[in-house]
Amino acid sequence: MDGRQCYDLLVIGGGSGGLACAKEAAQLGKKVAVLDYVEPSPRGTRWGLGGTCVNVGCIPKKLMHQAALLGGMIRDAPHYGWRVAQAPHDWATMADAVQNHVKSLNWGHRVQLQDRKVKYLNVKASFVDAHTVCGVSKGGEETLLSAEHIVIATGGRPRYPTHIEGALEYGITSDDLFWLKESPGKTLVVGASYVALECAGFLTGLGLDTTVMIRSVPLRAFDQQMASLVTEHMAGHGTRVLRGCAPERVEKLPGQQLRVTWVDLASDRKDAGTFDTVLWAIGRVPETASLNLEKAGVRTNPVTGKILVDAQEATSIRHIYAIGDVAEGRPELTPTAIMAGRLLAQRLSGRTSDLMDYSSVPTTVFTPLEYGCVGLSEEAAVARHGEEHVEVYHAFYKPLEFTVPQRDASQCYIKMVCLREPPQLVLGLHFLGPNAGEVTQGFALGIKCGASFQQVIRTVGIHPTCAEEVAKLRISKRSGLDPTVTGC
Repeated sequence: MDGRQCYDLLVIGGGSGGLACAKEAAQLGKKVAVLDYVEPSPRGTRWGLGGTCVNVGCIPKKLMHQAALLGGMIRDAPHYGWRVAQAPHDWATMADAVQNHVKSLNWGHRVQLQDRKVKYLNVKASFVDAHTVCGVSKGGEETLLSAEHIVIATGGRPRYPTHIEGALEYGITSDDLFWLKESPGKTLVVGASYVALECAGFLTGLGLDTTVMIRSVPLRAFDQQMASLVTEHMAGHGTRVLRGCAPERVEKLPGQQLRVTWVDLASDRKDAGTFDTVLWAIGRVPETASLNLEKAGVRTNPVTGKILVDAQEATSIRHIYAIGDVAEGRPELTPTAIMAGRLLAQRLSGRTSDLMDYSSVPTTVFTPLEYGCVGLSEEAAVARHGEEHVEVYHAFYKPLEFTVPQRDASQCYIKMVCLREPPQLVLGLHFLGPNAGEVTQGFALGIKCGASFQQVIRTVGIHPTCAEEVAKLRISKRSGLDPTVTGC
């Protein structure tokens, strides 16, 4: 059969979803191969096995966010009796530690594939036909592989605004930021996504002069009241926020700095500023262009470029599947890709018929003041059920840890969106404050299990914590009463 390699399952993409699917299938007795290839960024940044999350996403982002939070704790420390010097942050030390951890994860993934007898090929994949894939190595060597089932899990890459002069030549993206050896210095972050706000947040927290330029609304896919509080907090804690502005040109000055010209969309007035780094965070593009999907008959959304899938994760060709960020209509989140990949492998092995449930998926935006949410936004709940059928309970609260150093807590806020009719089923929870991810993860189970407001308020809180404020919610927006928490 022309020397091709044959498998039960071929996975294209060695990121979160692809690796989870491959490892699960191999454990269930399938002969599996994973094809993974990282195209260097326009700036030449490259990385190892593991996909966006491990290399240029969640993992380095959370570690740099933690580095920024530690800066805040150092400022708090004297109020608690610690005589500590306010030392400047050293980017190179942090970057080296973060990058070494990421490399250890790359190695760990390779070892796991080996242990589970999964064949790993560092090749760029493209379809020859519906059952055959051609993998091309860095050196140009071709390998033909065929399989009964094929899973596409290639994810996405940051979008560049190629219509803006100098954007590609002088800008960087999150693909580069986490691998910089030296500090990015004074930075302009362009975008309103969670990636833009998270990066702007930790750069500010590390002591860098940071501006975030937002064309329209921040965190468009999230609850807009919460999004406003997130940006309000950032603006009040050192990040310069330019609203309603769009960049027009990036030029390199003789001293290596970048001059950015932008326009205020409301007044049409032009302005300019000088930066060391321009970071584009304006969205992501699915990695489908080089796959030759048309040769396999796999259909995509012509607008987004994402692969069309059904509830089984199947594409227009029944034995070819797509999971994770590359699939149309799926949340761009690591844990959903992992769970979808595992469940798909179990279905292909006949172990279950369970489908991935994409409702009530919790997530957290790791801005300086973290924002965790699960379920519907207030807008979505009202659109789905009607304003008269929705009750929103809310509270402004002050974390105990903020009291001694007299930290500003004016954006620490919780709201629970419920059906108005008893027992008031919880439709969504939104939490803005310290450790939002930890808080939201716990409540996500209850909401997934169909918790009602009555059950939440009968839950005993753990004192003194921020999370207990969720169980103490009593004031509805409809009542018009002041939702500020007072007392212990």
